[in-house]
Amino acid sequence: MATIYSKSRLAASDSASTFVAIDFETADHGPDSACAVGFVLVSGTKLIERRYHLIRPPRCSFFFTPVHGITWEHVRGQPTFKELWPTIRNVFLGADFIASHHSRFDRRILESCCRAAKIEAPVVPDVCTMKLAREVWDIHPTSLPNVARYLGLQMSHHDALSDAEACAGIVLAARRLGLSTSGVWR
Repeated sequence: MATIYSKSRLAASDSASTFVAIDFETADHGPDSACAVGFVLVSGTKLIERRYHLIRPPRCSFFFTPVHGITWEHVRGQPTFKELWPTIRNVFLGADFIASHHSRFDRRILESCCRAAKIEAPVVPDVCTMKLAREVWDIHPTSLPNVARYLGLQMSHHDALSDAEACAGIVLAARRLGLSTSGVWR
């Protein structure tokens, strides 16, 4: 299934929907190696809650430190994904969809971390803000910093909370144009 972006006017239920914008940073090439996560909970057009958590991944190998600046020393005393889950699972309750830039990546990380922790992953459809930006504004290349710059959104790339806030801003910008955002993960 593909993500769908309808250019029809927003239905009242869409503009009032609740969504979670999410971004993960990973330590290594393993999809279970989340070392940080940022969430932004949005209801209608209002940002309700922002959360950032460091996560202790299952391995102490940090290949992507040059990208995001997170090291083993930063996360060694932090909760594992399984330990963090009771704190973050409620953010998905009642969400109509999850928004992320390159949603396949973030969904893969979420599902892999849940699987490794023996937790059922949330079953919530997604909106890929990268695809949304391509289809709505015809932005190329569609990196998160490019889209944010085009829309006038401030961000610090590879900071999980900042990236999640930018994703939320992309969805809200599409809503302001009267576009309906609905989609599925695959």
